[in-house]
Amino acid sequence: MDKQQQNRTMASNDPDLPDPYGDPQPGDLIEIFRPAYQHWALYLGDGYIINLTPVDENQAAAMSSVKSVFSRKAVVRMQLLKEVVGSDSYRVNNKYDHNHTPLAVSEIIQRAQVLIGQEVSYDLLGSNCEHFVTLLRYGEGVSEQATRAIGAISLVTAAASAFSVLGLINTRSRNRPF
Repeated sequence: MDKQQQNRTMASNDPDLPDPYGDPQPGDLIEIFRPAYQHWALYLGDGYIINLTPVDENQAAAMSSVKSVFSRKAVVRMQLLKEVVGSDSYRVNNKYDHNHTPLAVSEIIQRAQVLIGQEVSYDLLGSNCEHFVTLLRYGEGVSEQATRAIGAISLVTAAASAFSVLGLINTRSRNRPF
């Protein structure tokens, strides 16, 4: 069993994850499991993917570091899936197919190839690697990962605001002379 097959096996044996849909086909979304986050790529065929990598990092280490999550710019690169995955695991995950219609494979690949080598804006919450590959596959950028992060940030902000208001009310009531 080669490293790529081992990685697929590692991902598919995780009981918390749905089974992968088999070998990647051109146009498939690839979810790569990094230690602290998931990286997304789009399968082009012949073992190659297209993905976003930080502008200031070399290709081999680019998306394996957490630094990539905080970059403001990214470069669209075509790389071998096995090199991008490294020792991590991955799965084919076309999870939005149930509510978004994929474009024709030929259109997905053509749109992807035009972007190779381009520098693009990157924003963890609004324009991340998942947004990028879903934009290629569906014509619309979608990121469940970003939606969850925004929800968590909103919850923390609301809690902080509530504690702040409660603190003000408590301070004011203690300062009353009656």
